[in-house]
Amino acid sequence: MHTFVTNMQALWQVTSAALLFGAGLPIVFAFGVRLWSTAEVVTADGTARRNHVALVGALTCFAITIAAIATGILYTASAFLAARFGIHLFGE
Repeated sequence: MHTFVTNMQALWQVTSAALLFGAGLPIVFAFGVRLWSTAEVVTADGTARRNHVALVGALTCFAITIAAIATGILYTASAFLAARFGIHLFGE
């Protein structure tokens, strides 16, 4: 029974990480695109008005997405970086 509980705990951790990075990151990116589209509004008289809150929100979403992708790439390449260059990014 202990093995079953341990396996279910590990399965839950893998499933939650897959949902977070598999669905959560594209949702954050899509939300950033949506905010970006509302960052500049053209009024009825033809003048453009900038929505600074939407622009900051969009850039924040894009920064989160880029940071997550860069962290994933560096985590994947961490063994190579440690073996070839002696760079230990995520500990020994």
